[in-house]
Amino acid sequence: MSARLSAAPSPLRCSDKSARSCPPSTPYSAPLCTHRASQPARPLLSAGSQSRCPPCGRPQKPREEKEKGTMEVPRLDRSSMSSPTSPCEDVIKNLSLEAIQLCDRDGNKSQDSGIAEMEELPVPHNIKISNITCDSFKISWDMDSKSKDRITHYFIDLNKKENKNSNKFKHKDVPTKLVAKAVPLPMTVRGHWFLSPRTEYTVAVQTASKQVDGDYVVSEWSEIIEFCTGDYSKVHLTQLLEKAEVIAGRMLKLSVFYRNQHKEYFDYIRNQHGNAMQPSVKDNSGSHGSPISGKLEGIFFSCNTEFNTGKPPQDSPYGRYRFEIAAEKLFNPNTNLYFGDFYCMYTAYHFVILVIAPVGSPGDEFCKQRLPQLNSKDNKFLTCTEEDGIMVYHHAQDVILEVIYTDPVDLSLGTVAEITGHQVMSSSTANAKKDPSCKTCNISVGR
Repeated sequence: MSARLSAAPSPLRCSDKSARSCPPSTPYSAPLCTHRASQPARPLLSAGSQSRCPPCGRPQKPREEKEKGTMEVPRLDRSSMSSPTSPCEDVIKNLSLEAIQLCDRDGNKSQDSGIAEMEELPVPHNIKISNITCDSFKISWDMDSKSKDRITHYFIDLNKKENKNSNKFKHKDVPTKLVAKAVPLPMTVRGHWFLSPRTEYTVAVQTASKQVDGDYVVSEWSEIIEFCTGDYSKVHLTQLLEKAEVIAGRMLKLSVFYRNQHKEYFDYIRNQHGNAMQPSVKDNSGSHGSPISGKLEGIFFSCNTEFNTGKPPQDSPYGRYRFEIAAEKLFNPNTNLYFGDFYCMYTAYHFVILVIAPVGSPGDEFCKQRLPQLNSKDNKFLTCTEEDGIMVYHHAQDVILEVIYTDPVDLSLGTVAEITGHQVMSSSTANAKKDPSCKTCNISVGR
């Protein structure tokens, strides 16, 4: 235990008032000045003479040798000393929760774990992670029964796994240290404020015993385990769906689905794939936790129309050539419709991803397990109804629909032609990242 020593108080100064009260004196016969000068004394001109007090002029008593270059320090009464954090004197009690949270996971015993001479706490081993979702997981481990009854808390060190390809200019993620009361295992760890979907993490565990003074005795850290959080569940996607419905707007008629691409793409389809466009894996655009990103295979189509013409816009973000196909050939009673995602790209307008899958197809089975299914005749985004024996289609006006069809599509079912407008590459959503700060399209389970 150490205490900070304060400097000795400053010596008395010979003030002007005290100088006026001093009687006149001579250099050799006057009584010695008892004042302690605050500045070096002014020496007399004769050799071997005494120094004088500058204010009063009296001769000064020579300082003792010990005063040269030293400072008197007032004695400290050790009986009155006590630790600022604990009344105990004989044991160092500087361990705090903050200290625990900042200690390194190097596999060695914590420097603070030796704060008391008692039997060591058991170290967790054989850690198991289960029931992983986008914002929670269950954790359990084994440990020796010795001293197990002394455990009051668990310390869990959770960190995002380093990505060697990440942007080196981006700030590093702050590690999360969790403190939990000792409960029966497995224990559920849940929290969207520190867990993100589809993210790799490392985790280590420490056992701890809380003392009567509020400090902790801790074990060594366990081994480090790696795991990855999951995708959005149907529950989370339903929350996104409900937020998208709020801004979908009125419904406009449509008659065709269309796909914009470069001329080389359509030449490749004709020459290499027998005229049939093949499904490909969806990119990582949209919500980070979307279960279709990087997994669902399909063909991307658009269906939005200009409100004044009822036809597709003439501009294109993906290429100057456009394949158009009648809506009933892709969307009909033999297909199912699913909600896939809702996002924006730091802009005022929002995107909704829908999936059309032929009933019983592999794409349909994939979506049934992961996505909310929509009523094809009654929803806020894309509908297919029958009027007087004719199929009629409508789409939401205030969101941009991205439609994924999960089966191959033959070019002979539609037409390919060059657009008359411009190619606007800035409107492309390829691998676009979702704005995590948008309150319109985000939910409280990561981004």
